[in-house]
Amino acid sequence: MAMALGNDGDGEDEVNSTINTTPLVDVMLVLLIIFLITSPVVLNSVKVKLPAETNEIYKTKPENITLTIDKEGSMYWNGAQKALSGTDELFEKMKKVSVQIPQPEVHIRGDQNTRYEFVGKTILTIQRAGIAKVGFVIEPPPRN
Repeated sequence: MAMALGNDGDGEDEVNSTINTTPLVDVMLVLLIIFLITSPVVLNSVKVKLPAETNEIYKTKPENITLTIDKEGSMYWNGAQKALSGTDELFEKMKKVSVQIPQPEVHIRGDQNTRYEFVGKTILTIQRAGIAKVGFVIEPPPRN
């Protein structure tokens, strides 16, 4: 039992440098079949007119309360120039307001540099007083 290694001397030492295209054709046919099957699903989607983005200005009701909190943590009731003395005074005012029917909303306008501690204490005081709706007033991002 002999095994032939190397060249038999018949002069065929040339390297076969052709590309085997059979796997490439197989892959391309599979991709073609996948695209033919999935394209009707993509093209036959339900036609829907999507709503356009609108920015409606929120009109505050006169009975709503606006609390402004500056970066030092001072609270201002409905844009007043004099700050509230603390959360105790805020609690007393909120208790009087919370019994009104319908109950007003409280809008918090916090300075961008206000520590969360001040905002958290304010929200806790408002909730303890029994106010159900608390929201934040923010400035919308600029449109480009």
